[in-house]
Amino acid sequence: MTGPVTPVLREMRWWDIDPVLELEKELFPEDAWSRGMFWSELAHARGAEATRRYIVAVDGERIVGYAGLAAQGDLADIQTIAVARGLWGTGLGGRLLTELLRAATAFECAQVMLECRVDNVRAQKLYERYGFEPIGFRRGYYQPGNVDALVMRLTTSPDSGFAAGPPSARGTDNNG
Repeated sequence: MTGPVTPVLREMRWWDIDPVLELEKELFPEDAWSRGMFWSELAHARGAEATRRYIVAVDGERIVGYAGLAAQGDLADIQTIAVARGLWGTGLGGRLLTELLRAATAFECAQVMLECRVDNVRAQKLYERYGFEPIGFRRGYYQPGNVDALVMRLTTSPDSGFAAGPPSARGTDNNG
């Protein structure tokens, strides 16, 4: 008997939008992104002028996670990270985040920002493990539920890079 299959990470493409939308609506029913929002983001994800990096996690034929980052100048913004409920706690969120931080390094960004629902403690703990620090709030950011966002920031020195992962995992095997 073989163990569980580890989802494969790859670049998100236009044909992934519909399955990503299904997962998006399941995980974020109140404030799910629209098809147009994903199309718009992917339009900036390829070519020499790319300012976006979107990835999906695929388990067999099924998309079980996705994540996206936007870069502008030396600032990157994590737009979204989502993992299917059945895979929470498996380390997939950390793998997606690590990939986005690699992209931030490739875009030569000195800071990475994100907004996280104040009631999403699981995500906040993930970001904190990777060195993100809370820096403020955006009142009523998530609509229509009028839920506040915690704003978090990761700053790095030019020689450290983001791709190393959380400080606790650097130099060790991380099977989480």
